[in-house]
Amino acid sequence: MDKSEKTALTLGLIFITFLFFLVLILSKALGQDVPECITPETIFESGELVTIEEGKHYQLKSVGRMWTFEPAEVVIPVGSELEIFLTAKDVVHGFYLRGTNVNMMAVPGTINYKTMKFTKPGIYPIYCHEYCGSGHQFMKGVIKVTQ
Repeated sequence: MDKSEKTALTLGLIFITFLFFLVLILSKALGQDVPECITPETIFESGELVTIEEGKHYQLKSVGRMWTFEPAEVVIPVGSELEIFLTAKDVVHGFYLRGTNVNMMAVPGTINYKTMKFTKPGIYPIYCHEYCGSGHQFMKGVIKVTQ
């Protein structure tokens, strides 16, 4: 290896290391967390909203299946924290909550987890962003955050 190859390799490694730490720092500064993957022994079969503390803390157990999210509509009060547990019954689905940084994958046999605190009232549509079949475009849900 000649000197110019070593220099190019060294500069390339320095640049990749710089980019890695830049992405890491920006993701923390912007609050972009990577969803956790939980693999329990049993996976819930149907979706539901569970109240942990009325008006403050909820758990959403969401199931993606062709071509709906279950439950399709969730209503929670503003200022509440929502823990999202997500799985799929058939194929891989996406779970994108518009207007937030919630972007998850629903994978059969696993549960993905993310927490979101809703500080503003509004309607937050849920879209499947992973092509899952011929009815993919109809796969939607909504989280309504009320006063």
